[in-house]
Amino acid sequence: MNRTTGTRSLGTLLLGLMLVLGGCATRSISNAGCDSSRSYGCEANAPAELSEFDVLGIARDARPNDADIAAALARPRVLRLDHASRLLLIQSGSAFPDAPMRDALAARYTVGSFSGMRPWQAKGSTADVVDAVSYARSMRLAAAQGGFDKVLVYWGVLESARKNNVASNVSWVPVIGWVLPDEREHMRIRLRLALIDVASGQWEMLEPPPVADDALSSVLSRRDVDQTLVAQLKDRGYATAVESLRQRFER
Repeated sequence: MNRTTGTRSLGTLLLGLMLVLGGCATRSISNAGCDSSRSYGCEANAPAELSEFDVLGIARDARPNDADIAAALARPRVLRLDHASRLLLIQSGSAFPDAPMRDALAARYTVGSFSGMRPWQAKGSTADVVDAVSYARSMRLAAAQGGFDKVLVYWGVLESARKNNVASNVSWVPVIGWVLPDEREHMRIRLRLALIDVASGQWEMLEPPPVADDALSSVLSRRDVDQTLVAQLKDRGYATAVESLRQRFER
């Protein structure tokens, strides 16, 4: 191989690597230490998350008719929140809700927590031992026994895109025979919330506006920068979610 061919091959290799670095990744807020694009923190047996079917008590094999739908529409909507509200907070996929979310809610309401892990599904299995309807009623019963009038379940994903830092000179750092440029990580948090009335089982879904941010990192600081960015986004995202909840249900 002559020098020109070798240079072209190296250039092609680096270009391919840069394209990989410009890709996107999505991860759950309950497994925020996982970054599939970096292959760290992604445990194969991460706990399965709750689905909307689980917490809302909707049977997947249900066969409702028009009369059932009409009856549901005829029920009055009674979901309201005020400073006297008592919320049982559940973060899907986590044994405990994130502290910033709990703290943001606790500034306005009385808040308790409950596990959001899916205990009835064995690892590596897709068979449910407990059906969704039974689980949802058991969840509401647990809330009632604890003196809570609402259940608040939330899901979240962190979406990230990495782009090479083309605004300045690229500094190359060798990593086990490869080279990686400094890069700017763009990340946003998206949340979805389900507020459920304990007494009636009525519910409403809410999706606050996504919150985005970015940070520049090198290969030596990438994980620390990533996790710092995750923490900052969670703080801002949860604050936005609580404000959206207040505007929607305090009236």
